[in-house]
Amino acid sequence: MRKKIFSGVQPTGNLHLGNYLGAIKNFVELNNEKENECIFCVVDLHAITVKQDPNKLRNNIRETVATFIASGIDPKKSIIFNQSQVKAHSEAAWILSCVARMGWLNRMTQFKEKAGKDKEKASVGLYSYPILMAADILLYEATHVPVGEDQKQHLELCRDIAQKFNNEFGVKDFFILPEPLIQKEFSRIMSLKDGSKKMSKSEVSDLSRINLTDDKDLIINKIKKAKTDAFPIPSSLEELTTRMEAKNLLGIYSSLKNFGLEKTIKQFSGRNFSDFKKDLSQVLVDKIDPISKEIKKLLKESDFLDKILLEGSNKANEIASEKLKKIHEIVGF
Repeated sequence: MRKKIFSGVQPTGNLHLGNYLGAIKNFVELNNEKENECIFCVVDLHAITVKQDPNKLRNNIRETVATFIASGIDPKKSIIFNQSQVKAHSEAAWILSCVARMGWLNRMTQFKEKAGKDKEKASVGLYSYPILMAADILLYEATHVPVGEDQKQHLELCRDIAQKFNNEFGVKDFFILPEPLIQKEFSRIMSLKDGSKKMSKSEVSDLSRINLTDDKDLIINKIKKAKTDAFPIPSSLEELTTRMEAKNLLGIYSSLKNFGLEKTIKQFSGRNFSDFKKDLSQVLVDKIDPISKEIKKLLKESDFLDKILLEGSNKANEIASEKLKKIHEIVGF
């Protein structure tokens, strides 16, 4: 069955190995499957739910596009655009916010996590952005959306909004209810310094992550200093349950090699981590160093990146504006 796939990435800058293995690697595979129709959106409207430096935001939008292309997403096969250039997203979000219910939004756990204890000072956008996410998806009649576990709840909200709109206006199947594409393995890559924390650009130490712009020497140094334990590599999955850092490094290797974790354990069982880290470093250098070089090259070609975004936004606008026109007719505008 032909899949229409929509996914968005926030232009926060400094994309890292966790972003690559948890999302972008999957995007590339979806892009390469002939039967798929893929739309990849740089969600800059979502980014401004927290304060952004305007110049950094512009640069981060280009860097996200450069990362997509350097990783293997072909703009000739897929649509790549930034959300703010397609006005239908904002207008559809308003219409859908009049369909969504406060109780639904109050259940969103991510807002509670991001807003913290002082949620009264959080922006309204941070609270309501799942509705904008629903508009992003529904405008393109996406059948499938790649999501991590932390975004699954938002996709369920999207389905609720779509169903309520269809029922309220008596337009059965007008909005397609999208299905999640959840990566079962290696969707969460953890910090190289603390296996209990997700790899993040917000962590103070740069040694906690492999950035997609890191060069060969930096990658080798970071893996050499990555936290492990004093025991050799185990012979079974069960032995890894309490060894978070060991499991994380073995998982990174497995994901890059497209192995199951059991196969990697079998390959390295009994060896010490200093030996394993040499193999892991080589696999990372082989995959990430070419991406890093290509990103840096593309960032010097801002006109080329802007052209990709312009062409993508024109294609996206054609699809989204047609859907919005139909929404107008249904609502009564």
